[in-house]
Amino acid sequence: MKNLMTLAVALMMTVGFIACNQQSAASGEKEAAQTTTATASTDNAAANATSAPAVKKPEENAVDPNLPKTTVEFDKTVVDFGDITQGDQVSDVVKFTNTGNEPLIISSAKGSCGCTVPEWPKAPIAPGETGEIKIQFSSKGKKGKQTKTVTIQANTDPNPTRLTVKSNILVPEEEAK
Repeated sequence: MKNLMTLAVALMMTVGFIACNQQSAASGEKEAAQTTTATASTDNAAANATSAPAVKKPEENAVDPNLPKTTVEFDKTVVDFGDITQGDQVSDVVKFTNTGNEPLIISSAKGSCGCTVPEWPKAPIAPGETGEIKIQFSSKGKKGKQTKTVTIQANTDPNPTRLTVKSNILVPEEEAK
């Protein structure tokens, strides 16, 4: 009876950790729930290890794979801010055209770090229509040549699309010492 109760408790804990692991994966966290349950009986004092199975993390802001695919053309794929002074905040606009036959739906645009922030249209872009992605870059705390990316998730083929952001950050002389 005691072994049955220990097994039931271990099973409930495993189910709980699996459910937690699935919630963590769905919310985009990279943690994997893992537990070890030790069971002891009066006949033998053996320990059994049980770990939750790995759950594949869904792509954050992934595009619905059932959406019809379209194509997009950008007026540029590299935004080069050139030489800027450390602490400057600069921005540029990348224009694009939906060159396909289906509405273009951008589900997300994400900078490779917090210093690169894109703004994109949330409404679908009709075939033949144009849109803009504004890219803001902060050089605070950076120096020298910098290369960042903006990853765009959309119902395009190929998906995702990446834009490159470049700059050369100059440090004022009094701060360089």
